[in-house]
Amino acid sequence: MSNLDVKPAATECGGREDVSAAPVRELLTARTVPLGESTVVRRLLPNLGRRMVGAWCFVDHYGPDDIAQEPGMQVPPHPHIGLQTVSWLHEGEVLHRDSLGSKQTVRPRELGLMTSGRGISHSEESPRDHARYLHGAQLWVALPDVRRDIAPAFEHHAELPQVTGGNGVHATVILGELDGARSPGTVHTPLVGADLTLAAGASARLPVERDFEYAVLTMSGETEVDGVRLAPGSMLYLGAGRTTLPLAADHESSLMLLGGEPFEEKILMWWNFVGRTESDIVTAREEWINGTRFGEVHGYASPRLDAPPLPPTPLKPRGRER
Repeated sequence: MSNLDVKPAATECGGREDVSAAPVRELLTARTVPLGESTVVRRLLPNLGRRMVGAWCFVDHYGPDDIAQEPGMQVPPHPHIGLQTVSWLHEGEVLHRDSLGSKQTVRPRELGLMTSGRGISHSEESPRDHARYLHGAQLWVALPDVRRDIAPAFEHHAELPQVTGGNGVHATVILGELDGARSPGTVHTPLVGADLTLAAGASARLPVERDFEYAVLTMSGETEVDGVRLAPGSMLYLGAGRTTLPLAADHESSLMLLGGEPFEEKILMWWNFVGRTESDIVTAREEWINGTRFGEVHGYASPRLDAPPLPPTPLKPRGRER
């Protein structure tokens, strides 16, 4: 998924100085961002006061949207460096194409995982004959410096490990490991991503890693996480220092658990690029414009995205303040 902001700002992410070693309950407010022709997303990371959760550096939540008479998601070819994209659906389908030649329809509760490494381009669209509703999340994972120039790759995993505990909580492990179950998706830092379904009346304590920081994104229904009520589309940052996480729901609901070891390196995010310096970003933009490095996506009906103009001042990382 692309950041379609025509005036993207440089954002500094990473580092451990803002990571709480003790549990916290920090509610993150989403901002609404248009995506393509007919999709509007709620952007939860990067946020005003929270840039990353482990290596997770970008989170968009969208839907449920009735797209029966709409084209649905239509994101033209665009480039990425230095990150992984994670496509996760609850309803609908997304057709992924990339410059490696991959063509894959991702369906609900299947993992579409693209590793950009040194450079890749891709497109995402709702198929012409698509389901009525579209609902999901798109996430980015920052690659550590020693891995950010690896060869690009795409993975599709239709079958993912399940964790069924007592007291009405069921988990699908998207990335990393949870309660002894490990996803087949490739990861480059210690992290976890899981989709949790809570039955009506559920009340449980989910085992988590003390050294990980965590956040939860409510996908549907109202949930209670560590005593905090969460409406759909909201995210609660939880800090670190926990061994269990209390969960409850009056009615059936679902949420995503995101966590990982705090990302120690400082990264620079601008548009669809994750680098370390202004030079990384400027070079990637130039190579997208001149048609080198990122290859070509075949089969998407409209032209690729143009790179936004660079700001008139030097690209410098932003801190916590906007």
